[in-house]
Amino acid sequence: MERCLILSKGFLKNKFTSGFKYDTIGGMTLRQFLVFVGDLLYYKVIEKELFGAKMVLDVGCGSWSPLANVKKTFYSVGIDIHKPSIGEIKKKKIHDEYKIGDVLKIDKFFKPKSFDVVLALDVIEHFEKKESLNLIKQMEKIAKKKVVILTPNGFAKQDAYDGNLFQEHKSGWNISDFRRLGYKVFGIRGLRFLRGGEGGATIKFKPWFLWGAISTLSQPLCFFIPQIACQLLAVKEKRI
Repeated sequence: MERCLILSKGFLKNKFTSGFKYDTIGGMTLRQFLVFVGDLLYYKVIEKELFGAKMVLDVGCGSWSPLANVKKTFYSVGIDIHKPSIGEIKKKKIHDEYKIGDVLKIDKFFKPKSFDVVLALDVIEHFEKKESLNLIKQMEKIAKKKVVILTPNGFAKQDAYDGNLFQEHKSGWNISDFRRLGYKVFGIRGLRFLRGGEGGATIKFKPWFLWGAISTLSQPLCFFIPQIACQLLAVKEKRI
């Protein structure tokens, strides 16, 4: 069966913004704007990890990528098997080049050490663990300097949505999974207990703005104590 991947970049796209209509700020609703502000640390961390890179591969880029919100000082390639998503992201001009292909077979598309940094942001949870472990091995072969992975902290249930059966989450990941593979692990997007719902993205408590602010303020602490964080950012630097 063909594998299809549209990433659940729901923190900015679906999970927080659907059903809300507020005054707009720079084309965004107020809610979208506050979510963006809450994710600024995440974008800055990604930007830091990409510092000095000339070639970057975004695995499972979907229809939108966090690279849209980092300073672009590199040539980037996005790969995804879902043609409509590639069509959408092309319009946004986030990457310099795009490929349509199965991310579980990226070694068929790219040569070893052909990218300085290889990213998989909100990707590995969409596959069975064995499949994702194989994907990580392939990413490490393609990366010359570094591999960066973002995934929920533990299993975050998510069913198919938007008519896409492959949005379902199939695996959960913890800190020890990555440390066994030689990765450093950091916490992202605030306190884990504040979020729930599909994909583990939604602030559970009301008023949303108050608890959203608490989530944002907790990010520096969570970064250094990933056990309490909503998401895990795993980074492995390659020996050159």
